[in-house]
Amino acid sequence: MKKDWRTADIIAAIRKKNKTLASLSREHGLSSSTLANALTRPWPKGELLIAQEIGVTPAEIWPSRYFDENKQPIKRTVRNDLPNNSDITSVISISEKVTTTFKPLN
Repeated sequence: MKKDWRTADIIAAIRKKNKTLASLSREHGLSSSTLANALTRPWPKGELLIAQEIGVTPAEIWPSRYFDENKQPIKRTVRNDLPNNSDITSVISISEKVTTTFKPLN
């Protein structure tokens, strides 16, 4: 199984997009330090926001969180309660793809 990305590599990938982890957190209505939680412990919402910014799937960054020791996928879902993004529903599928659907804003 592939290894998880190093924290420094994740931060560098975000910096290449001319952002910081703190600015990405604030952009999504979170406290500036909130997304840092996803770097050290499983948090599907945070992982998804980071991965979308970088342009990869969360499973590419953190394979240990998405596949068991037998390389079998672990199904994980993201709840639909992101601040300022309540119109987004995302599910990380078994095939490592991120499917995002947008609901119309009322």
